[in-house]
Amino acid sequence: MFIDEVIITVKAGNGGDGSAAFRREKSVQFGGPDGGDGGKGGDVIFIADPNINTLIDFKFKKMFKAQNGENGQKKQMYGKKGEDLIIKVPVGTQVRDFTSGKLILDLNEKGETRTLLRGGRGGYGNVHFKNSVRKAPKIAEKGGEGAEIKVKLELKLLADIALVGYPSVGKSSFINKVSAANSKVGSYHFTTLEPKLGVVRLEEGKSFVIADIPGLIEGAHEGIGLGDKFLRHIERCKLIYHIVDVAEIEGRDCIEDFEKINYELKKFSEKLATKKQIVIANKMDLVWDMEKFEKFKAYLAEKDIDLYPVSVILNEGLKEILYKSYEILGTIEREPLEEENDISSVLKELKIVKEDFEITRDEEDVIHVGGRIVDDVLAKYVIGMDDESLVNFLHIMRNLGMEDALIEFGVQDGDTVKIANVEFEYFE
Repeated sequence: MFIDEVIITVKAGNGGDGSAAFRREKSVQFGGPDGGDGGKGGDVIFIADPNINTLIDFKFKKMFKAQNGENGQKKQMYGKKGEDLIIKVPVGTQVRDFTSGKLILDLNEKGETRTLLRGGRGGYGNVHFKNSVRKAPKIAEKGGEGAEIKVKLELKLLADIALVGYPSVGKSSFINKVSAANSKVGSYHFTTLEPKLGVVRLEEGKSFVIADIPGLIEGAHEGIGLGDKFLRHIERCKLIYHIVDVAEIEGRDCIEDFEKINYELKKFSEKLATKKQIVIANKMDLVWDMEKFEKFKAYLAEKDIDLYPVSVILNEGLKEILYKSYEILGTIEREPLEEENDISSVLKELKIVKEDFEITRDEEDVIHVGGRIVDDVLAKYVIGMDDESLVNFLHIMRNLGMEDALIEFGVQDGDTVKIANVEFEYFE
């Protein structure tokens, strides 16, 4: 089953907590702190695997979590690092933030490895908090929490040339003739229900990839028919083969067909509409009125568009197109579809990453202090309600800039400041 769009949630591993242990040995009196650090949480890593061509593996599993780091232990033993989560996707997969639609990763190279989320840092053990004043610190640091984000995976096939055209103009027959693809062929519309890739091998060292998508019809950009669902797969292509039924078997006019398909391409993407096209006049063996063909040829000549008359069923005229295409492809660079957004800025917009300090004053004139740094400290440190622990907490917050933030906010002597559920009275 071909699946080209899925929504999943990914979460980096949490860091392990540091240990607040003390050395306890029969022969050692007042051994002091010896708590080890927690292990780092696992990262979330995406790999573009050329052996995968669909996102079907994500159809039923929607939550992906990296392993948490282990907690630190006594005797300064470090916690084990959490295993990274490796997510393999097809080459050409884009990872977008589900909420904003912003592009985060574009995996368009074979074997490309990209880290989406980094695991939480392991917490420090109490051995790090020992100094000349505090000889027996009871503070240990909690591990950092791994970020979690909902993302949309979109597959956009990496073909050099895309086949476009109305249904039943011979696209599937064409790709079957020139490559080893096995696209279904039938005498009815929408024989092709999903994109097909075919590799064209001209000779040793000369090859390129063609993509056949379901036929477009008028109104495709608005969701009519099948082709609109797969137009994203040809956005990366360098060149377009526009196949037209010049025998007009279906009773349509070939010039109108040409214009309508290009209109649909333009409505879907301006960039797609400006790509170089080679027009293939198929079913020449069935043409009974050459005047119509000559009219079509003259029409395209005015637009400076190449036209190649062929009969796919008789294998006539195909070789010339393929060699000409190979020459053209060598002159065209594949452009990136759009610029990636930094994951940290996306997380910040989603409020997953808060401002350093968020300070407000309530109706009772109490100043509330929150924000990223406060959350980090409260999450990291095991702080008791005894005087020593609270004093240590305030020293930590002061060193991290809370007092400066309060002064900038306009705190005055005697103001009540509330952090989490603990109230303090502020004095300079």
